[in-house]
Amino acid sequence: MRVLGVDPGLTRCGLGVVDGTGGRQVVCVDVGVVRSEVDLPVDRRLLVVATEVERWIARHEPDVVAIERVFSQHNVRTVMGTAQASGVVALVAAKAGLPVAFHTPSEVKAAVTGAGRADKAQVTTMVTRVLGLAAAPKPADAADALALAICHCWRAPMMARMAEAERRGAELAKVHKAKLAALQKERLAAARRR
Repeated sequence: MRVLGVDPGLTRCGLGVVDGTGGRQVVCVDVGVVRSEVDLPVDRRLLVVATEVERWIARHEPDVVAIERVFSQHNVRTVMGTAQASGVVALVAAKAGLPVAFHTPSEVKAAVTGAGRADKAQVTTMVTRVLGLAAAPKPADAADALALAICHCWRAPMMARMAEAERRGAELAKVHKAKLAALQKERLAAARRR
């Protein structure tokens, strides 16, 4: 499975492509950061992000796009820009026919470091180690994008099994409800005959 991980942002949007080769094995394909100038209007900045994500999708042909889920911060402006970039990336992925998975920062940290409250340095260290990179990806947005891709590679099989179990559970519940309804109908009919 090839995953494009995206750490959304307007000033810096981290991009990382990872191949999951089965189990816990992951290989770095590419990593980078999209930058947009702070003095550009927001629509132009979003266009820069969208255009570069389109290029990465065309170049690397991922199977899925994993995006960091926006979480509440104290700085509303930062949250708004991150949410806008996240939405643009999700739209670009959908237009390319790719599924999108959202992972919270604590999910990503827990998957990569084993601790949901790990700091950026710990995430970068583990990403470097897990992928066997000669040097740590910089800036932190690049390492975060790779961490998102790794997280998805490791969590996707479990998520698929859970979805399948939920689907099968819903089917069994439907069959069970139908049997109960038939039994109840049969009991009512028997009661009327008495």
